[in-house]
Parts: sequence; C-alpha cells; structure tokens
Amino acid sequence: MTLAFRATGPRTGVPVVLLHALGSKSGTWDDFASRLGRRVLAVDLPGHGDSPWAEKYSLEAMADDVADLLGDQADLVGHSMGGRVAVLLAQRLPGRVRRLVVEDAPPPPASVKEPLPPTPEPPEPLPFDWRLIDPIMAGLRTPDPGWWERLAAITAPTLLVSGGPSSHVTRESLERMNGLIADCRLVTIEDAGHRVHGSRPEEFAAVVGDFLGAGR
Repeated sequence: MTLAFRATGPRTGVPVVLLHALGSKSGTWDDFASRLGRRVLAVDLPGHGDSPWAEKYSLEAMADDVADLLGDQADLVGHSMGGRVAVLLAQRLPGRVRRLVVEDAPPPPASVKEPLPPTPEPPEPLPFDWRLIDPIMAGLRTPDPGWWERLAAITAPTLLVSGGPSSHVTRESLERMNGLIADCRLVTIEDAGHRVHGSRPEEFAAVVGDFLGAGR
C-alpha cells in the first residue's frame, strides 16, 4: 500500500518518520514537526487520513507499509498504536532504524483480557475506516510473549515517553520494556496523560528533540 504522508523541513539528513495513534492522522504532529528543524515524514497510517483503506488491518501489515518509507535509515517516533508499529519496525529492521521514540504506547498485556464487543458501524462517516478498530484493538490487547523476547533485537537507542499516572498505560509495563531493550531510557512527563505531544507540546519537543539530535 502506498501511504500518504506530509513531508516538511530540509531535504538533507536522516528523516524523522512520525506515526500517529488509532483514529488520528498525520496532522496531529504539525506542532512537533515545526519545532524539530529536521526532515519530517508524518504518515497517515492505513485507513486513516488520506491513506487508502485496506481489506484487512493488523499492526504487522501497517509496519510492512511504513517500511517502504524508511529508506536506508530513519528515526521513528510513534504514539500509542503508532508506537507499537514503530517497535515492530525496530524489531524487524534494526539496521534501518537509527533512533526510536515510543510515546505512551501500551505493550501487549501479560494475560488475556475480556474480549470487547464488536464495534457497530457508526450512523455517520468517521474520518477513518471504522472497520480497523476491532482488529487493531485485538492486536493491542492480545498477549504476545514473542513480542517481549524480540525487544532484544532492537539495536536503535530508544526513548520511552510516559504520560504519567493520568495515562492508562502503566509505568510498570514501560519499565519492563525499558529493561529488555539494550539501549533504552524511560522519561515521564507528569500529568501529560496519554496524548503527551498534544497536552505538553513544549516539554515533549524538548525531550524528544534532544534525544533525536540533528540527524546528520
């Protein structure tokens, strides 16, 4: 699938590829991209924004589609669902991910959660394909011991960003990730909640921008 994306910033240097959350789109990153001073590709993931809708949806298929945008090397920043996609890419393509930022993305749970009821078709059109909700939520909520084991394959320096106690993503789960990725740091931006880059844009940009560097 050919994905839509917004390209901003200088044409030189290692690009920063930005991956949004479920139900969002590339525009969520406009403020952050403007603060980076880097080449940025803000992606509309499948079924979102201006990207095509798919017959079937999964986190793995989204990672396959984004891989085509990485080129020889890129930095990855992913929020929530986009963070899970970014982790999959860093696990699969360690040589092509230079630096990895995971913003408040829930790791797979340790045990099976009670299944969610099917999402009914909304009476009015949504700005994304409603059919993606059930398979993507199932992918986020399904235990996957292999996912945890594959964190050891990540070679990119990694920054995990937590939104603090007001987020549904627990610090304990992120601390477990932090201990399994070879070169990893966990930072909490207190009282930011789940959408850290939106609620605390200056703090998020300062922490992530310093971590990513100039990209030369």
